[in-house]
Amino acid sequence: MPKKIVAAFIFLLISAMVSAQKLDKDYLQQQREQLRKEIAETEKALIETQKTTKVNVGQLSLINKKLNLQGNIISNISGQIRNLTDNIYLSQLEINKIKRVLDTLKVEYAKSMVYAYKNRSNYDFLNFIFSANSFNDAIKRIAYLKSYRNYRETQAENILKTQAMLEEKIATLQGNKKKKDAVLEEKDKELAKLQKQKEEKATIVNQLKGRQKELSAQIKSKRNQDAKIKNAIAAMIRREIEIAKAEAARKEKERLAALKKNAPESNTNTKPADNNAPAKVTPPKGSILVSSEADKELNESFEKNKGALPWPANGFVIYHFGRNQLPGGIDYDNPGVSIGTKVGEPVKAVFDGEVTLVSYIDDKQAVFIKHGKYFTVYSNLQSANVQRGTHVATGQVIGAAGVNDEGQGQVDFILMQESNNVNPESWLRH
Repeated sequence: MPKKIVAAFIFLLISAMVSAQKLDKDYLQQQREQLRKEIAETEKALIETQKTTKVNVGQLSLINKKLNLQGNIISNISGQIRNLTDNIYLSQLEINKIKRVLDTLKVEYAKSMVYAYKNRSNYDFLNFIFSANSFNDAIKRIAYLKSYRNYRETQAENILKTQAMLEEKIATLQGNKKKKDAVLEEKDKELAKLQKQKEEKATIVNQLKGRQKELSAQIKSKRNQDAKIKNAIAAMIRREIEIAKAEAARKEKERLAALKKNAPESNTNTKPADNNAPAKVTPPKGSILVSSEADKELNESFEKNKGALPWPANGFVIYHFGRNQLPGGIDYDNPGVSIGTKVGEPVKAVFDGEVTLVSYIDDKQAVFIKHGKYFTVYSNLQSANVQRGTHVATGQVIGAAGVNDEGQGQVDFILMQESNNVNPESWLRH
């Protein structure tokens, strides 16, 4: 391969590597800034919860979230360190390659210069031309000499370009080494923060263990509320199924009446149908709750938005869906997700639907919304501003967050697929 092509190839390769490094660095930096922003927001919420007189489960949830975010920052920095280490290694390989190419170029250029020196006189130049056997041969010799001179000039240019490339690569290498040192120092600082947060968590856990009787009483109260909500959900879904069945029976009766009306008169000897007999209902495919075209469209739209539904309230997760283990060996199986927020914070519908029930659960209210065969339940509300039969849109305010046993705002959000509990966190936007 000609040396000029080799030098150009190396230049393009280095340019591509530099661009890739810049993209990786920019992405990691943006990700780290976003994580730091989330940590700041979590810290702000944590300070807000600490305004109460006692340590609470919400604080434990927030410190766990902060620990996870801090761990992600450290993983992010470790990724940047790995990238820099790889770049340093590859840069050193490229420097070695460029040095070998430069040495080869210098040797070839030295040979051409020696040859030019030995044949430097005008006499030798003219003698070479005039010793040609023909005019065409002389023209070819002139072209050869011109080409040879251009070749030496190109050799010199390639040497200068390769030297500049080498210097640039060495500078990049030194820069990456300095960056790596700086990032390693940043990682040490973030690790120190992580250790401090772990100590903060240990303090909260120990204090919560000291409140084990209170926590047990709160969890017992929460289970009782969950049982009442479960009963309300079951009764509401049974009612909706009965309404759907009655509607299906009405439509079937109308269909049979229309068939009878349009039947040929020749069938008059046929035994007349008993209009008072209950219509035979053909069970619809799928859920009885999804019978009309509007219901089907709403149901499909709801399913397509899995993972993209907005959160019903601004805040943080106190209790996740399913099993939650608290300090002191206390377990709580949550039918939905419990969101810590401000008392009176607006609570919004996560999707279009129809309110099927607004009910009191002890001294708090709960709103039930139907989305095809799916139902969302918003409980522990201090107030509700919708009523049964109201059609709501995504993001519409349906009530305000109530207070929990710790004196903090909380909203309990449940997602049902017919009579089955579904993990709402997998449906909500991340």
